[in-house]
Amino acid sequence: MNRRAVVMCGAVIVLAGTLTAAPAEAGASPAAGKVRAAKLTWTKCGTDDTPTLQCASLEVPLNHAKPHGRRITLALTRVPHTSTRFQGPLLVNPGGPGQSGLWLAGTVASGLPEKVAAQYDIIGFDPRGVGSSKPALDCKPGYFAPTRPAYVPSDPAIEKANLARAKSFADACGEKYADVLPYISTISAAKDMDSIREAVGAKKINYLGYSGGTYLGAVYGKLFPQRMRRMVLDSMVDPTTAWYDFNFTQDSGMEERFKALMAWIAKYNATYELGTDPAAIEAKWYAMRAGLARKPAGGKVGASELDDTFLAGGYGNDAWPYLARAFAAYVNDKSADHLVKEYEFYAEQTGSSNAYSIYTAIECGDAAWPRDWNQWRKDNWAMYKKAPFYTWSNAWFNAPCAFWPTKPHKPMNVANAELPPLLLFQATNDGATPYEGGVTVHRLLKGSSLVVEQGGENHTITLRGNACLDEHLASYLSDGTVPRGMGVADAVCQKTPDPKPLSTANSSTATAPPAATAVGGTRHGMHGLRG
Repeated sequence: MNRRAVVMCGAVIVLAGTLTAAPAEAGASPAAGKVRAAKLTWTKCGTDDTPTLQCASLEVPLNHAKPHGRRITLALTRVPHTSTRFQGPLLVNPGGPGQSGLWLAGTVASGLPEKVAAQYDIIGFDPRGVGSSKPALDCKPGYFAPTRPAYVPSDPAIEKANLARAKSFADACGEKYADVLPYISTISAAKDMDSIREAVGAKKINYLGYSGGTYLGAVYGKLFPQRMRRMVLDSMVDPTTAWYDFNFTQDSGMEERFKALMAWIAKYNATYELGTDPAAIEAKWYAMRAGLARKPAGGKVGASELDDTFLAGGYGNDAWPYLARAFAAYVNDKSADHLVKEYEFYAEQTGSSNAYSIYTAIECGDAAWPRDWNQWRKDNWAMYKKAPFYTWSNAWFNAPCAFWPTKPHKPMNVANAELPPLLLFQATNDGATPYEGGVTVHRLLKGSSLVVEQGGENHTITLRGNACLDEHLASYLSDGTVPRGMGVADAVCQKTPDPKPLSTANSSTATAPPAATAVGGTRHGMHGLRG
């Protein structure tokens, strides 16, 4: 992280005085009938990057309404505080829903200024059903193995094949996890967070959530407003569109990001030799996709795998030089090597069947989806006319929800006037969680402050090197300082500059772009999945 001092970006700064409380203390006695969470036993599990990392596990009720019934296990990590000033636990979540969060404790600890990180026990966790938590859902291993049917259902056979795949996944989940699926939800995950709070002996928690983790934080705040001390939400899911309608706003956002990539490639024609007209370059891309549908590159990158690979460019423009290199090599030199490498790096992890199992379980279970495929067909073809890059890819990714075996919950109204001052971050050109969602969350969470990255194109924006954004984050976590402005945004930061093409020295060998280590990753914020 760049720790240079920066001028706060144009807003009046106020101090959230209610947030300067003493360190978190042991919680009050549990409510009648509730099983008190056991205290955690932390063991050393340090890595080269995070030598002080500790690990623990926590049992929680499968059904929080029946605390004495079946229990499941959550996996936790912690980077313990080292400062004499202790501000309590800071729970961190990278989104998804469905992404493992064990790694995030170390990432946040190293990304924050040392003196700020030292004041918190930074706690990462695998939510219920995820990763190292038990049970870990895995509905249908190999579901994303290449090559798969093309996403765009240009003929009935393609649509039939994709429908059969989606239904088979939903059926497999229902057959394997009928007893668990009803309790895989954002509300259950929020109640698990409160069990973590109790287990660490804190009256209140602090929280940093990215992407899908913003909805989790908002739900926790709605359920337990008196137990929230500080909360940061970065790149916000619009909770009023959960979840069918949300995907159409995402389709539009990703179309804009795809066109931005084409324009960037046109700017560097001297490097990529694909032309100077973005529309003509886009036509070459679609021609490449049509060819790959007939003959997959390297036997593994067909049309759908290409879509998955280039989706990374919609989540972070750090990926653009790598995607452009692969595009140019395939079109100009008939070489598939880079295309296959970038698929393996960006998209092959889409096959994380645990992460996708949790993603579908939560999204399909959190809210009702249309059960009539005719409605999906009509809506997605209408959107496809406006946003051809992502619409059908997104539709098929979520299609198991049309056949989901459990009864959906009702979406939670997260509107809240009981929380302490909290801090929101949103880029204006975020494709995965479009800007309007951030404005909506700002309106729903009274007393929140919104920091906007003007022109920002990345999904999840703090701890990525933008000094202005990171200074707001550090100030808030240090002493509760929040900006207060007169308009929609309380503070505005300038965008992180677009990347440059790879240098000649590394253009043929570089395979690991910085975006790979950024929080958020792909679809709905799921690093390594697609989210």
